[in-house]
Amino acid sequence: MLPKFLLADNSQESPDTIYVVHNESPRFIVECDVDDFSKDQVIHWIDEQPVSEELIEQLIGEAEDFLEAEFESQEDLYDEEFGLN
Repeated sequence: MLPKFLLADNSQESPDTIYVVHNESPRFIVECDVDDFSKDQVIHWIDEQPVSEELIEQLIGEAEDFLEAEFESQEDLYDEEFGLN
């Protein structure tokens, strides 16, 4: 079973862009600035876009929360690896 969210990037083509992939229905990809989730944000719907704006806002919020948690986790791992804790 795949995780609910995945991170993706293409640093050779778009070094300032990151992608958050939602693997559950409705599947979508959030394309956003690596430093600001809301900046230049584009939603790519793989499945049909939900009619409910509330559901869309909830899903995008979950994607942002996931991205922030991943960045925080990466910082913690980096700090542990280099003895910065």
